[in-house]
Amino acid sequence: MEDQAMEECRAVYLTAEDLRIAASILYNAYHDDPFFIETLFSGDQAQYEQKLRGAIREELNELWQQEQALIGMFVGDRLIGVACIVTQQVPLGEARFWHWRLKMLLSTGWYSTQALINKENQIIESLPSGQCGILQFIAISNVEQGKGYGSKLIDAVLSWCDEQLHLDGIGVFANHTAHIELFSRHNFETIEQLTIGQVNGELLFYRGVSNE
Repeated sequence: MEDQAMEECRAVYLTAEDLRIAASILYNAYHDDPFFIETLFSGDQAQYEQKLRGAIREELNELWQQEQALIGMFVGDRLIGVACIVTQQVPLGEARFWHWRLKMLLSTGWYSTQALINKENQIIESLPSGQCGILQFIAISNVEQGKGYGSKLIDAVLSWCDEQLHLDGIGVFANHTAHIELFSRHNFETIEQLTIGQVNGELLFYRGVSNE
């Protein structure tokens, strides 16, 4: 039955109707992420969770408005995984639009918004060129983890990247050993050790086939 589900899984672009479920999947996946805990947690768990929901919601909506690649992994009609890619064709880091800053300020506060901007700045400065994508989010729903869907979703991201002839590749910041190993198995290479805030991790990079 599990093999059949794997065969039936498909990766397609998300629609506006998928964003609410996508936000829920990302919220659960990133709930214990060290960067978000450092950035958003100030001693109140309920407030932290509210800020995290807000940050993910606003970023998803912004990526949707900017027509960035939001890839969903479906089994039948069920959305079970999400990957969000942003390219440097849209303003990032210090160049973020004022309306994004305002919405993020209202959702998370000044310190958290600045920390998110600083993270993007560090990643952008470490990428090989200005023609690279950044994997902002990637997650499989909690109940579907450990079944191989994560690898399928990464494969979908790489296929998308290979089709973008203007892109030199995709970078992703990872701070968990298992995640670093997973990306490494999919031809990502560590290009720099980064410390973002107090969180140590690696910036990994996949070089698109047109740039090999």
